[in-house]
Amino acid sequence: MSSAGPARHLTARRVAAVTVSLVLAGGAAACGPKDGADKAGSGAKPGAAGGAPQKGGTLSVLNSEPQSDFDPARLYTSGGGNVPSLVFRTLTTRNREDGPAGTKVVPDLATDTGKPNADATEWTYTLKDGLKYEDGSPITTADIKYGIERSFAAELSGGAPYLRDWLVGGESYEGPYKDGGKGLDSILVPDAKTIVFKLRKPEGEFPFVATQTQFAPVPRAKDTGVTYEEHPVSSGPYKVVKNDNDGEHLTLERNEHWDEKTDEERKAYPDRIDVRSGLDAAVINQRLTTSSGPDAAAVTTDTNLGPAELARIGDSADKNELAGRVGTGHFGYVNYLAFNPKVAPFDNPKVRQAISYAINRTSVVNAAGGSALAEPATTFLPEREAFGFTPYDHFPAGKTGDPAKAKQLLAEAGFPDGVTVTLTHSTAQNRQTSPEVATAVQQALAAAGITVKLEGLENNAFNEKRWDVKNTPGFFLSRWGADWPSGAPFLAPIFDGRQIVTNGSNYNHAQLNDPAVNAEIDEIAKLTDLAAAGKRWGALDKKIGEQALAVPLFHPVYKRLVGKDVKNVVISDWTGVLDVSQVSVK
Repeated sequence: MSSAGPARHLTARRVAAVTVSLVLAGGAAACGPKDGADKAGSGAKPGAAGGAPQKGGTLSVLNSEPQSDFDPARLYTSGGGNVPSLVFRTLTTRNREDGPAGTKVVPDLATDTGKPNADATEWTYTLKDGLKYEDGSPITTADIKYGIERSFAAELSGGAPYLRDWLVGGESYEGPYKDGGKGLDSILVPDAKTIVFKLRKPEGEFPFVATQTQFAPVPRAKDTGVTYEEHPVSSGPYKVVKNDNDGEHLTLERNEHWDEKTDEERKAYPDRIDVRSGLDAAVINQRLTTSSGPDAAAVTTDTNLGPAELARIGDSADKNELAGRVGTGHFGYVNYLAFNPKVAPFDNPKVRQAISYAINRTSVVNAAGGSALAEPATTFLPEREAFGFTPYDHFPAGKTGDPAKAKQLLAEAGFPDGVTVTLTHSTAQNRQTSPEVATAVQQALAAAGITVKLEGLENNAFNEKRWDVKNTPGFFLSRWGADWPSGAPFLAPIFDGRQIVTNGSNYNHAQLNDPAVNAEIDEIAKLTDLAAAGKRWGALDKKIGEQALAVPLFHPVYKRLVGKDVKNVVISDWTGVLDVSQVSVK
C-alpha cells in the first residue's frame, strides 16, 4: 500500500473514472426507481440474447469525459481502464468475468501473476512467447522497465502512485529523461523475458499493482515524450488510428500483430472501436435508449442511469426490452459521514456514537437515488469477499435510526438538551456528497436533538477543505474508492497514521495514528495469500469501526444501458461497469 503522498489523488482520479453522472431530467425526486425498472435491472445480464458473439462490426462508445492523457505513464484507472486496456497490455490484468470472479488478478503479458521471494520484497515475472507490438517487433522486458521508468518523469505525471513508494529508490527517481541512461536499479532485466522488481518493504498485493498501465511496454526508440499519447505503440488487440482533441474522438482498429493465443482475457470481437466524448449524459442515455442506427451497437464507459431515467424505463411501453439492456454493477466504493475528532464536539466519542445511532439510512439511500442505486452500509469495506468484507454493526440503528439511543448518548456526553453542529457538503449534483444527502442527514439527526447547519461548498472548494489537514471540517460528507478489489487500498489510505499528509491532500480524515492499526496494516501487507489477507482486512475494519470515526452510509450501485445490438456484456466486481474488451456487436 502506498504511504504518505502517493495515494493522495487516488480518489479524485478514481472517481473521475467511475463516478455516476446522474441525469435528473424533469426534476428528480428523492425516491428510487419504480419496481419495474429496479427489478428488471437488478442482476440482469444485458446483451445475452441474439446468439453467440461473433467478430466484426464497429462498436461505438458514447462518453461524457474524453479519454485524455492516452499515455500508459499518465493513465490512472484501475487495470488500465476500459478503453486503454484495448491498446495497452500489462504484466497482469483483471480476470474478465462477471461478478465476483472478476475480482481476481490473472496473467497478461506474463506467464503467471508473479513469483515472490520469501518475504514478498522481490517479485519476478517471465514474459509469454510470441508477444509483439503493432509493428510486429517483439515485446521485451526492457520495454516494460522503460515504460515504468518514464512514469516517474515529471512531464508525464498523473499515473498510479504506488511504485514511487514501493520500489527501492523510487522516492527520488526522476525518470529516464534525466537519469543519463542509468535507469532505476530496483528493476532488473537479466534477459529479454525476465523482469525482477525489488521493493523496499513486503507487498503481497504487487500482482494487483502490475495491472496498472505503467506496466505496459514502451519501446524506447518510439518514445516521443509528451506527444507519445497521440500514437502510443499498441501491445493490445487494437491500435490507435485517430486521436482528435486529446481523446475527444478516438478511433481504434485491429492490431494485426496481436495474437489471441497469448491473450486469454480480451475477446476483441469488433473490428473497429469509435469513442466519442464530450456528450451530455442525458444525450448519451437517450441515444442508447432509442438505439437507432450506429447507436444500436453503442455502449458507454462513463455514464450511469439516474433515478428519474430508471423510473422512466419502468413506465415506458417497451420497459421489458429496455430493462433487459440495463447492466448492474458494483465497484469498491463507500460513501460516509466523516468526523474530525480534533474539533469539538466530535472529540467526544459519545457524540460520534450518538450520530451513528441517529442516522436514518433509508432516507439517505432515497436521497442517493433509491435502493437500485445505493445499498445501505454499516461497514467501511464493501460487501464483497475480495475486499475482506466482514459484517458488523456496532451502533445498530435499524433502517430508520434510533433517536432515543442517540439522545441517551448525547446526555451522557454532556448535551442533555441537544447540540448544534455544522455538516459540510458539496453542491455538486452527484447524489453522494451533495445537498440531497446532506439534507437527509440533517433531518435524521433532528429527531435525536441534533441541530445540523448545512455548509455547502462548490466541489473544488469542498475537496480542498476536506483534504486539508489543517482546515478539515469537524463533520462532513466524504467517499472513497479503491484501486483494486482488496482491503489494502481501501483501509490504509484512510486509517494508516503514516499516511496523514500535512502538505497536500490528506484522506485520513480522522487523523487516526494508532500504532496497533499501523502495525497490523504492515503485517497484512506481507501476506501473499490474498484470502488470508482478506480475513484480516475485514477484522481490522471491524476493529476500527468500534471507534465511530466514520459513519458508513451506502455503497453505490451502477446502472448502465447498452445498445440493442450489443452482446456479451460482462460486468465484474473489479470495475463495476461493462468491460468493453468482451463486447460483440455481431
